[in-house]
Formats: sequence, structure tokens, C-alpha cells
Amino acid sequence: MADTVFLGRGKRITSIPRTTWEGHLAQVPEHSRKRLAFMTEAHHQVRYFVVRELPRYGRPIPPSYIAQGLGMPGEQVANILDELEKNLVFLVRNERGEVAWAFPVTAENTPHKISFSSGERLFGA
Repeated sequence: MADTVFLGRGKRITSIPRTTWEGHLAQVPEHSRKRLAFMTEAHHQVRYFVVRELPRYGRPIPPSYIAQGLGMPGEQVANILDELEKNLVFLVRNERGEVAWAFPVTAENTPHKISFSSGERLFGA
């Protein structure tokens, strides 16, 4: 690895010494653990489902599709989607409440086109 990372912000480029960026990387697991601590097994199931299904479904996924696919009550799925979106965890819904973004994929047009070995095509979030 290089001893310095260069970070561009606007028209400025700043160098960050190795000890600094290694220190930041060392904090990532603890930061992630705290950030995701609110998630139950059901939260993870919903998140995994939308990431897996968005390329197959090919368009924003309605909550009813998620509920049916996971065998969960619609109200529970709606609450989980609210919490995941509120906590800025992995997904964004459109104005109809459908999941349009489920990191790392989205049904919305972005410059990042993705093709899967199974044939699905989608955009990168």
C-alpha cells in the first residue's frame, strides 16, 4: 500500500498520511456495529430480499411484494422499511413507497450500468 492517500475536495487535493487513514479504517467495524445495532433478523431479511430481488424485479419493489415474498405481515414490512430508510441503511423508497434503491443496486437510471451473469441488468446505486 502507498504511504499516502490523496483526497480531492472541490479544487483542493489533500494528502492523508498512512497512519491517519489506517486509524480510520480500524474504526470501521465498530462504527458499523453501532450503526446497525437497531436491526433485528427481520430487518436483515427485508434488506437481503430487496437487494436480491431488485435486479430480478427490474423496477421499484412495492412493500406488498416484499411481504408476500417473505411471508411477513404488510404492516411489519412497512415499519421495517420506515426504520431502514430513517436510519439511512441501504435503501430509499420512491414517492409511492416502493423500494427504488437497495444499495448497491437501483431501479432508477444512473450512469452505472450493471449486468449480472444470470442476465439481469440494472443500475448501480
